[in-house]
Amino acid sequence: MTLETLNAGLDTIWVVLTAAMILLMEGGFALLEAGFVRTKNNVNIIMKVFADITIGTLCYFVVGFGLMYGTDLIGSIGTSGFMLKGDLSHIDLTISIDAFWLFQGAFVIAVISIVSGAVAERINFRAYLIYVVMMTAFIYPIAGHWVWGGGWLSELGMQDFAGSAVIHALGGFSALAAAMVIGPRVGKFPSEGPSSISLPSNLPLASVGAFLLWFGWFGFNAGSTLQATDGRIGHIAIVTMLSAASGGAGTMLYTLFRYGRSDAPSVINGSLAGLVGITAGCAFVSDIAAILIGAVSGMLMIAATNWLEARKIDDPVGAFPVHAASGMWGTIAVGLFATEGGLFTGGGWHLLKVQTLGLMVLCIWGFVLTWMVFKVINIWVPIRSTDEEEELGLDISYHGIMATHTSPEFIKSENYFKQEEEVKR
Repeated sequence: MTLETLNAGLDTIWVVLTAAMILLMEGGFALLEAGFVRTKNNVNIIMKVFADITIGTLCYFVVGFGLMYGTDLIGSIGTSGFMLKGDLSHIDLTISIDAFWLFQGAFVIAVISIVSGAVAERINFRAYLIYVVMMTAFIYPIAGHWVWGGGWLSELGMQDFAGSAVIHALGGFSALAAAMVIGPRVGKFPSEGPSSISLPSNLPLASVGAFLLWFGWFGFNAGSTLQATDGRIGHIAIVTMLSAASGGAGTMLYTLFRYGRSDAPSVINGSLAGLVGITAGCAFVSDIAAILIGAVSGMLMIAATNWLEARKIDDPVGAFPVHAASGMWGTIAVGLFATEGGLFTGGGWHLLKVQTLGLMVLCIWGFVLTWMVFKVINIWVPIRSTDEEEELGLDISYHGIMATHTSPEFIKSENYFKQEEEVKR
């Protein structure tokens, strides 16, 4: 066995292992979102996550990967690699294309899961399935090609190591468009008086989801090296940890002194915001910069949450504040703090300008395309559940079952009596 073969084997193990860690994050998304929404919509959350993994994976295999990493066409889209066929020799890898696809496939599932949370408790499940196809096959892969597939933003020198812009800002602005088009939950923003509060159904469940996401993020960031022998892995891991801790600590202290209590949902989302913020620069910034990035990410998350409330935009799990606000800051922070090329490290303005341009393009792309897709879907399939379906709960309305059969909503439904008759037979 040659040294080259040994390195390739180690790299393959590393990439497949970290891809599995990223896929485990879907369990985190499921628990986090289920914990933040009402119990009568828990099963619907789980089914949307399964739609992300199943339909999203197949769409990315058939179409998305080719558009993202295929042979470049004038800096815009890829033209080969559909179903992993055709010329992919331009991708410089020490691992097989299969292992590389698995890692990238895990990324695309994370993007669509961001949008899922913003439209929780009121989206028509059939309409959501159509959107999953569009996001995983076209919207995300084309934007990803511009930065990671050799496209025009890559040529300009944009730096986004693991996806603060490509995944989180794009996904966050897609979530914003989806939430705006579909509208708030029934009764969320009454015509008079303050907005109603929908209490999380299970905060311990949401916290476990956050811990799973935190764990998977080490695969997300460190795995993006694509090489087990990359000397940056340890540094990437520590700045990921520091930024997440800073984001959580910042929101914990802020809510404690601002409101006289540490707000659990804010701390959960603050930690996630810190993870989002460091994702672009985890391989490029110092430990101290990571702490600052995380702290600012947490504060921006709170500010963005208040901004949504003021504009009566309903985002049940905080998808836009966590992913878009922190993702934007994390992308800009690379231009400020990168040890090579950062404004505050003597690199001048060039990188910051490129980061800003790329960020604006990706945010606009995600927002506009999602807005248009939702409008078109609504022509054939109503994107929103009916008031009756929403009141009863999407679990019963779309899946015929509840997370817990003892809930009053389930006992009052026809599905309860149908299941009782089946048991008797």
